[in-house]
Amino acid sequence: LGAGYITPVSTIIKWFPDKRGLATGLAIMGFGFASLLTSPIAQHLIAGVGIVETFYILGASYFIIMLLASQFIKRPNEQELAILSSSGKEKTASLTQGMAANQALKSNRYYMLWIIFFINIACGLGLISAASPMAQEMAGLSTSHAAVMVGVLGIFNGFGRLLWASLSDYIGRPLTFSILLLVNLFFSLSLWLFTDSVLFVVAMSILMTCYGAGFSLIPAYLSDIFGTKELAALHGYILTAWAMAGLAGPILLAETYKMAHSYTQTLFVFLILYSIALALSYYLGRSIKKESQKPLT
Repeated sequence: LGAGYITPVSTIIKWFPDKRGLATGLAIMGFGFASLLTSPIAQHLIAGVGIVETFYILGASYFIIMLLASQFIKRPNEQELAILSSSGKEKTASLTQGMAANQALKSNRYYMLWIIFFINIACGLGLISAASPMAQEMAGLSTSHAAVMVGVLGIFNGFGRLLWASLSDYIGRPLTFSILLLVNLFFSLSLWLFTDSVLFVVAMSILMTCYGAGFSLIPAYLSDIFGTKELAALHGYILTAWAMAGLAGPILLAETYKMAHSYTQTLFVFLILYSIALALSYYLGRSIKKESQKPLT
């Protein structure tokens, strides 16, 4: 899963240097929507042929589809790089060079970006894990309506990956991430203050676009700061934040709910975390803006 996730994303950025956000957004949106497509197919197969046979069928299907699709994945050659360079703002050097991964790991910017990504994903996963019970307890939704809402959230999660990443091509990754975190703060606060069911669903839907956006913004942001020389390795390293957030987010939500017997306290904790991420995002954006423009070496 990790290799299949990172390889296409790090490659596609090299082909669309002026539209890195759009390119990664489209690729990673597919990752988000895949579960919506596969889930009903898997359920139908399980009901028809059983669990073990379903794994055989899906595994064989994935193998064939991915093997065929992988034939189209390749890095641009020197001639293609020259065309990309002449047709856009990027120079050929910036499409092939950059900081080595071991050098980037010594940079404060990498760790700020790691923390920002971790917080956005941890809070998002926490909300996803409790979306249905939160909707029932805080907004009075029925079990069936809450289940429908969870399905809708998956759609917003997918589209958020494309929407925010595309926006970043026009206003820049630092500003996009800061706006995204401000939106997280505002709508988390609205969940905390208001109990109207419609407002709850709207707020959760927008929060899910922000959650999904983190995945598509990160590879483009990494390439902006460190170049594309070892982008695949850097992307892999920073996805450790996703792995840790997968544990931290749901556990944090469950433990705070256990102590307070209310999701409002959990939202208060998330507000604090989003504020920390926003401060780091603002500082990172300022440092990038102040730095004199230097060619990547």
